[in-house]
Formats: sequence, structure tokens, C-alpha cells
Amino acid sequence: MKLILWVAVCSYAIALSYAKDTFYNGFKMYEVSMMDRQAGRRLDYSMLENNNSYYEVYSRNGASAHILVHPDAQADILKLLNANMMNYKIVHNDVGLWLQRDFEMNQKLRNLYPYQGKLGTERYYSHDEINQFIEDLAKQNPTRVEVKTVGKSFEGRWLKTIRITNGDGRANKNVILVDGGFHAREWISPAAVVYGINELVNNYEAHAQLLQDYDWVILPVVNPDGYEYSQISPNTRMWRKTRQPSSRHCIGIDPNRNFDFHWNEAGASSDPCDDGYAGPKAFSEPETIVVRDLIHSLADRGKMYLTVHSEGSYLLYPWGYIESLPDTWQDLDEVARAGRDAIKAATGNVYKVGGSAILMYPAAGASDDYAFNAGFPISFTMELPSGRKNPFHPPPTDIDRLVKETWVGIVAMAQKVVKKYPLN
Repeated sequence: MKLILWVAVCSYAIALSYAKDTFYNGFKMYEVSMMDRQAGRRLDYSMLENNNSYYEVYSRNGASAHILVHPDAQADILKLLNANMMNYKIVHNDVGLWLQRDFEMNQKLRNLYPYQGKLGTERYYSHDEINQFIEDLAKQNPTRVEVKTVGKSFEGRWLKTIRITNGDGRANKNVILVDGGFHAREWISPAAVVYGINELVNNYEAHAQLLQDYDWVILPVVNPDGYEYSQISPNTRMWRKTRQPSSRHCIGIDPNRNFDFHWNEAGASSDPCDDGYAGPKAFSEPETIVVRDLIHSLADRGKMYLTVHSEGSYLLYPWGYIESLPDTWQDLDEVARAGRDAIKAATGNVYKVGGSAILMYPAAGASDDYAFNAGFPISFTMELPSGRKNPFHPPPTDIDRLVKETWVGIVAMAQKVVKKYPLN
């Protein structure tokens, strides 16, 4: 029987907007074990999530969760954790102070390293800079790179894909489809995707095999409105969703719960104010429609779909809507383990590999399930590692290490796919 971490909801009356409209001054971030250390029983965090005026279960994996706690709830959370004999540690004593320093550092780095035709790993880049970068690559490499505008976000930002080939002009090659930036605050995701684009284009000789019979189609930022909003100020840094109004008082939906495959089932929310809100209907967001159309336009040639997220060091495959595996799970597992082994050999970091709902938690309506069901035989969500100093937002000093490690894993998985699914 699950041990429920009970929260006295009725004792709190502060509105959600109060918690979200401050700079998080006095908020603390706890890392809490998901297991009772004496009985080994798994905790249910639903009561915390349902009282999100005071708590936000920010990131959760099979071993632990990061919980953001309002200043007025500090005594209560400690009482609850101690009463249930839970392992925990405080990873940020003042989240507002950390977010302020993080924002100031990123602003300083933006001034120190303006965009000059290439994207490095010194800082995080804006959506406009990323679009300009892939446009510049297309101009510089007209026979191997094509940029296509595939849609527009709710706030009017252009979504663009880059198609990378070896320039031999052959049509109907197999396809690897990659995207990043589903969740606004996961800045390391677009950074890793952009690094991979640069490697495929500007380090072509090292990756020629991956482009011989395969085209790579890459959408660097799925959710540009949310991504840009999260960079406005320290107050918006933890934004996750899109920016289309979801109700009279709330904005945004979780784009990775908005796909029409077991939409709004386990792991999704019907509350428009919740970070996991699945939307009023499947494909309610222009951004998820873009990904849907990409998947279907490439499904007859698509062999691997990879969506890059953060955080946790996971390689996850279907199913996400249920704690079960598809009939071809061994093919998925074989490719994922190739990525895991390559990363471990290169850096020592150990990724966990397995079914999404089994290894982490249910997440119905996700893009990887949708792509797999649409015909991509290999479909993954790659959850990138945490930063060394900040478990939920890697600082700029960690970008170079993390994106290079990520690329090692992607290359190994792509090599396995190329061998496993040769061009017919």
C-alpha cells in the first residue's frame, strides 16, 4: 500500500498567482527520496501537486523528486518529511536569489558573446538566434542544408526545420527526425540539438556514414513562445508550457501531453492552471500540430524519432501512457543501450534505459508514443543530465560538457539505426 504524504490543504489560502508572480524569494528547493527508507514504500506526491499554491513537484524520476516549497510551508514540509522518515536535502536555500543570479549571468554572457554567425557553448541562445544560425548554415552549404518554415507559434514566431544531407541529390532516403525545446525551461535541450546540427554540417567528414543513406530533419525549438518567455526575467525562468491562454486566469498547456494518442489519460491534467495540462483537446496548440505534421510527412521513411528533454539521464521508449512495453521493445532497447554504453564509455555518466511509464511515470499524449504509433520503429525521449551545481537548470558552465556527452549518445544510437534499417 502506498504511503501518502498528506498535506493539510484546507489550512492554506494563498492563491497560485501569488507564488508565481514573485521572484521566488524565500522559496526552497528540496530533493526528496521517493522511497521510505525503512519500509521501502513508494511515495505518492499527488497531494503536493494538488496544492500547488505552496508546492511544485518540479522534477521527478524513479529515485527522487525536486520539490519547490513556498516560504510559508517550510515548517509543514519538514514536519511531513520527518514524520514519514524520508531522506531529503535542501539543494537551494533561496530559489529567488539563485534565479536572479542565473538571469544576471545569462544577460552578461549574451553581451559578451553576441551572435556572429555561429553558436558556441558559452551561453544559451534565443529562438531568433537559433533560426538565424540554421539559415546561415543553409546559405553556406546550399547542397547539403535546407531550411524550411513549417509553421508559426501562437505568438507568431516561425518554426523552422533544417534538413541535413550529404548533397548527393538522392531522394527518398531514410530519415532521422529530432526535435528539442518542448518544455520552455529546459534550455539545455535546444542547446544540445543545435550542437548536433553543427556537428552534422561543419564536421561532416566524421559523420558521413550517418548521412550516406539518411537525411536528418531537425526542429530545434518546438515551443518558442514558452522558451522566449522563460528568458524574460528571473520570475519567468521556471515556465514550462506554451503561451496560448488555457482559461480565464491561466496560460499555456504542456505540449508533451497534447498529442492525440491516449490523450488526457494517465500522467496528464485537466486543470488549465496545471503544468501538465493536456489542453482542451488533442492538438489544440499550433506547435504540436507542426510536430504532428512533420511526423506524418516523414513516417514512410522515418526510422528514428528523438525528442530531447531535461532532466534525469534517461533514454525512454514507449509506452508512456501505460506501464507496458510494445511488442518490438527489444529493438528499442537495443538502440537505446547503444547510446547508453557510448555515453558511459566516454564520460562515465550512466543513463537509465527502459519504458517511459515503467522507468519514470505515466505521461499520456506524448510525442514519442505518437511517433512510434505513426510508424517510426525507433522512438525515444532523451532526458539530459542535471547540471553539476543546479539539479534542475544546468548553468552555462555545464553546457559544453552536457551537449558533447549528449551527442556521443545520439551518434551511437544513429549508427545502430543505420545498420539496423538500411535503405531499401
